[in-house]
Amino acid sequence: MELEKPSFDFIPKIDRRPTIPEPPPVRVIAVDDVSLAATAKEATKLDAFYVGLLKFERDEKDAGFVYKAENVRLRFAIEESPPKDDMRVLGIEVPSLRDLELLLVDRQLEFIKEAGLFVGQTTFLLQDPAGHWLRLGEVRRIV
Repeated sequence: MELEKPSFDFIPKIDRRPTIPEPPPVRVIAVDDVSLAATAKEATKLDAFYVGLLKFERDEKDAGFVYKAENVRLRFAIEESPPKDDMRVLGIEVPSLRDLELLLVDRQLEFIKEAGLFVGQTTFLLQDPAGHWLRLGEVRRIV
């Protein structure tokens, strides 16, 4: 497909405005930043999980393990003792559950596929390397 040649002289103007980087494709279901705990042993696996698998961005400005989503940040406090068992589930919206399912199976990570209340509504329930429960759902944006 080719563009039609204009009937007049056209010289595009260069846009000198600074570009705004795109936000990460994931969204955390939270009002404000989320603080979680992890041990030093588990912290080494957090980057591969949150950045490599779920497509968060690592926030290099903050000290420690901080991951940026579209709307909030996940902050991990590194502790010496294992954190208490916490059964609260953190909701995360990802662009495609189908693609994520292939990655989870490929990496041999255990997850539970949950059927929602509505037809076609599916979520995945799994634990991150620090043992925190995550419910991953797909967001379908209207364009």
